[in-house]
Amino acid sequence: MVSTLFLHGAIRSLESETAVHEAMLVENGRIVALGSEGELRGIAPAGTETVELDGGVVLPGFHDAHFHIGNLARELEAPDLRGAASLGETLDRLRAWADAHPGDGWVLGGRWDRNLWPAGEMPTRQALDALFGSRPVSLPSVDGHAVWANTAGLRAAGIDAGTPDPVGGRIEREPGSQEPTGLLLESAGDDIRDRSEAALVGELHRLLERAQQTLLACGITQITNFEGEDVRAGLERLRADGRIAIRVHVGVAMGDLDLAIAEGRRTGRGDDWLTDGPVKLFSDGALGSHTAHLHEDFAGEPGNHGIEVIPFDELCELVERAVSHGIAVATHAIGDRANTLVLDAYERHRELTAAAGLTNRVEHAQHLRWQDVPRFAELGVVASQQPIHCTSDFPLSVELLGDRDIAHYPWRSLLDSGALVAFGSDAPVEPANPLYGVHAAVTRQNREGLPPGGREPEQRIALLDALRAFTEGGARAAGLADRVGRLAPGLLADFVVLDRDIFAVEPHEIPDLTVRTTVVGGRVVYRAD
Repeated sequence: MVSTLFLHGAIRSLESETAVHEAMLVENGRIVALGSEGELRGIAPAGTETVELDGGVVLPGFHDAHFHIGNLARELEAPDLRGAASLGETLDRLRAWADAHPGDGWVLGGRWDRNLWPAGEMPTRQALDALFGSRPVSLPSVDGHAVWANTAGLRAAGIDAGTPDPVGGRIEREPGSQEPTGLLLESAGDDIRDRSEAALVGELHRLLERAQQTLLACGITQITNFEGEDVRAGLERLRADGRIAIRVHVGVAMGDLDLAIAEGRRTGRGDDWLTDGPVKLFSDGALGSHTAHLHEDFAGEPGNHGIEVIPFDELCELVERAVSHGIAVATHAIGDRANTLVLDAYERHRELTAAAGLTNRVEHAQHLRWQDVPRFAELGVVASQQPIHCTSDFPLSVELLGDRDIAHYPWRSLLDSGALVAFGSDAPVEPANPLYGVHAAVTRQNREGLPPGGREPEQRIALLDALRAFTEGGARAAGLADRVGRLAPGLLADFVVLDRDIFAVEPHEIPDLTVRTTVVGGRVVYRAD
């Protein structure tokens, strides 16, 4: 038996703002007791190891409820285009990367954002052709809902002037012709994305192992991950090799649903490291790509109310198929129309879902009609949200949506209605650091303090609620609250040690807190230098 006593810190179990313990006893990876040093020394078995917390503040390990660890891993060695303020700056970064990484293999990654570029500047295949020639290129936008490709990349994916737009996607065309510009929206980018990612399959397990360290340095001990079978296989290899260090609730890509059913996967099954998660569906696109599905047109864009990626009848059929085979559903919905349709689909199969003992989710749930807010609690649907989207989307969301009377990122209203809210980051779309999300949730401001007073400040939530949504919320949404998400006897000993008390600092200081130590299963897996 391995027994460890963690001492001399402030251990916050998050039962309340005042629930603080001096010590925690862990045996065989699980919490035995929390209490005073004297109490726990009295029950600790002989040979118990002691670990000094040195005055650090302990919280439950963060559970990021919406993550893409495969993309994070692949982009560790990819060009970084985040924050580039023009097409010229973007191309300069790509040129520098190409000079440092010669070769003929796929170029992927990037996370460019044309909303930061001067009006009229657009990504084109010709701009990439000038840099990379016949080397294929596939660069996702910052939100992942558009792909910028060069001619070689398009050719590899079989996309040319004669290729029709797929259902749920659009190939942008050059004016006066059917020639593709190199910009692929939503499902139009699926094939080129799959081909470029397949080129890294042999390296993925190595990159995943590196990516784990990024998460542990942020205090993340578990994620709910949404990607394909290559990432699942990479995680399983890490587990088999004894090198896995974080817990993963492994989602199923829509295209792999039949495989998951054939293999008998059921949401919640698995061991302490990997559990089967929900199938990920898409109702719409994203704000940044102007493809979120809205009840009304985008401001200043007559006729554009976004893209319905999966038609409603097909969405309903997929929900029924998944749930009837024991697989929960997590559907991406950003626009208000998309959220309405997803809730309608879940309501249609409400009894089937309940009979299967499953909980369905809406991923993002960013912009809602006010009448749809209480439906989450009424239907038992999880609102899986990313607070940092609220602040990073500002002022773009205001520009694109105007002053329409809908609920924007309504965490407070959802919580008040009784809905289960689980927070995540959507990394690598946004930084993985949960403290950035906590800050956004309690201030409704970005890390520069904008907008003054916060966006819709009435939707701010208390710090305790934000921390619970980033810990217990993710565990409950995954059906794992009996294993993780809290600091309580019998649960796995997953926790993070901060340098200062998050309840004692000013809200604007939250992003600056430092993770000293991360512990998974009672074992220290990260220490800050």
